[in-house]
Amino acid sequence: MKKLLLAVMLVCSFGTAKACTNFIATKGATTDGSVYVTYSADDYGLFTNLCHYAAGKHAKGTKREIIDYDSGESHGFIDEAAETYNVIGNINEYQVSIGETTYGGRDEMVDPNGQIDYGSLMYLGLQRSKTAREAIKVMTELVDKYGYQSSGESFTIADPNEVWILEMMGCGGDKKQKVVWVAVRIPDGMISGHANQARIGQFSTYNTEVITSKNCIKFAREKGWFTGKDKDFNWKMVYAAPDFGGRRYCDARVWSFFNHFCDMSEYLPWAMGKDKNAKDMPLWVKPNKQITLEDMKMSMRDHYEGTALSTLNDCGQGSWNMPYRPTPLEFEYNGKKYFTERPASTQQSAFSYVCQLRGWLPREIGGIIWFANDEGNTTVYVPIYCSNTERAECFNTPGADAVTFSDKNAFWVCNWVANMVYPRYSQMFPSLKAVRDRLENEYKTNQPQIEAKAQELYATDKAAAIKFLNDYSVQKSNEMLAEWKQLATYLIVKFNDMAIKPDKDGKFLRTESGFAVRPERPGMSQEARKVLVETTGDKFEVPTQK
Repeated sequence: MKKLLLAVMLVCSFGTAKACTNFIATKGATTDGSVYVTYSADDYGLFTNLCHYAAGKHAKGTKREIIDYDSGESHGFIDEAAETYNVIGNINEYQVSIGETTYGGRDEMVDPNGQIDYGSLMYLGLQRSKTAREAIKVMTELVDKYGYQSSGESFTIADPNEVWILEMMGCGGDKKQKVVWVAVRIPDGMISGHANQARIGQFSTYNTEVITSKNCIKFAREKGWFTGKDKDFNWKMVYAAPDFGGRRYCDARVWSFFNHFCDMSEYLPWAMGKDKNAKDMPLWVKPNKQITLEDMKMSMRDHYEGTALSTLNDCGQGSWNMPYRPTPLEFEYNGKKYFTERPASTQQSAFSYVCQLRGWLPREIGGIIWFANDEGNTTVYVPIYCSNTERAECFNTPGADAVTFSDKNAFWVCNWVANMVYPRYSQMFPSLKAVRDRLENEYKTNQPQIEAKAQELYATDKAAAIKFLNDYSVQKSNEMLAEWKQLATYLIVKFNDMAIKPDKDGKFLRTESGFAVRPERPGMSQEARKVLVETTGDKFEVPTQK
């Protein structure tokens, strides 16, 4: 589905195509008891800011216009809540976080008359909920009342104590029922994820809490899609059965996430997508170690390295080992259809985040959305606290949009750098990574003292603590932009004309007479040389001189 940003019409209008990724780590699976949930919002042409909805109290009778997340069209008005909460990005002031991935499912289930689309539903849930359970109640009651307009959707709904996956579909315009849904709580100590393929299966077998709409199974029976016993009902196989693409392009990303933390070899045939009898992946797994914030960031930066799906095993990597592939995912050559891999880290991501939720801290301090305004691998996850009410200019830049570049805007500056790096990845990425990791290590080092100061202020002046954290987030956002602009000019000088200018401590070397030291010319990677020689034979072989 094509997503458009209509910044003029919406306070925070960013949408996502059918190409997003959510990973989950429950508090029992992490080193310090944090809950981690991630999101990458991917679509070509998508431009985003860091969104913000201010908290507010609303008089009885106040209406809220529903603007479609995808098209920008109005779906009319619904009743506004008496009170709404502060939302920054995909986290609110109570440390509730909601992300999504679109899986589509049966086309005939889309309700063209539904009033609330999935994107609007996410932010309505964030504005009206203090816990994940409350968010599920709010979201499902809203669509029961007003109708659900979108295709099949998986929502990650989390708070500092619990993480749920809610999967939802419309009823195709049925006049008596508007929506079917199922919500599953991921057991504590487990990790989970979804990536554009419905993940909830035979939920009667799950040893955890499951909540469903009253018509969850009944609707499928009425349509003739399911005739077995209730206990045998399998949500995804009935409403969104995975095909080759649902496994290889979608579930494979979840497989790779799991594979970082446990042996997933028995499920590799499922992720590869071609074996119809392959063993299906579980909805969650137990990791073999406690997971850190850095682990979650690493997972969002994954290109299937070290696996059978790696994008570094063929000539598509080019002369400098590029792990990215141009889209579309499928292409034709000589009358046959082929595909490219689709890992979690992908160039078209407009924003990526890792939300960190911590119940042992005051709520205004405990929630952080580590936000990257481009894909996470080629930029920095900046700390934005859930109580923030002001955004740095780089994340909310007047005049910048999908076709208007601004060097004050994080999306454009980060894309500027990334697009220099992509085609010469092995040459240039180490320079980018050095700056990225230095900044993120700085945030990690600063975090304890920043939060200790915030707690000290919080004890006597809550507003001062909130302002302190907001100022810190804005400062780090601005510093990130300055560092990235400097990185852009450094890269163009150092790697000009596919050569490499020597430097030391960030300064380019000069001769005694002041001339720039001659650049090094390392040429293409060994892998590229191998492919070139093996595919061209002796065409480029230098003849032996006699």
